[in-house]
Amino acid sequence: MTTPEPDGLLAEQLLRLTRRIHRSQQRRLESAGVAITPAQSRLLRALAQEERPPRMADLAARLEVVPRAVTTLVDGLEAAGRVRRAPDAENRRVIRVELTDTGRATLRALREARREAAEDILSPLSPRQRADFGALLSALVDAGPRTC
Repeated sequence: MTTPEPDGLLAEQLLRLTRRIHRSQQRRLESAGVAITPAQSRLLRALAQEERPPRMADLAARLEVVPRAVTTLVDGLEAAGRVRRAPDAENRRVIRVELTDTGRATLRALREARREAAEDILSPLSPRQRADFGALLSALVDAGPRTC
């Protein structure tokens, strides 16, 4: 039997940890009655980071997906009352997407579920280990491209 390469082992561990966090977060959201897909939550987070409501094309570029995919996501979020399409005040042909109060409440629920999931997963670590782990993650995140 061969021993996995260190980078391959790290990659596998990162994937397993990501899956655990995702599953834990999803369980918390389901128990809170928040039905949302990972892609929809990513779009909500992208909206929350914008200074003003973006155009659909801007969202597609930000999320690195085709515009049709954004249309489908916005349709679902709009049906749930989490976003609304609004004409641009300066150019009524342009449609912007903005968060609603329900969307902001959903974002708060998402953040809380993510925080609780991380707390659960990180509970075996000491405060010092958490600080070291956080510093390592920051170094990796800061070295990569900006995503939602």
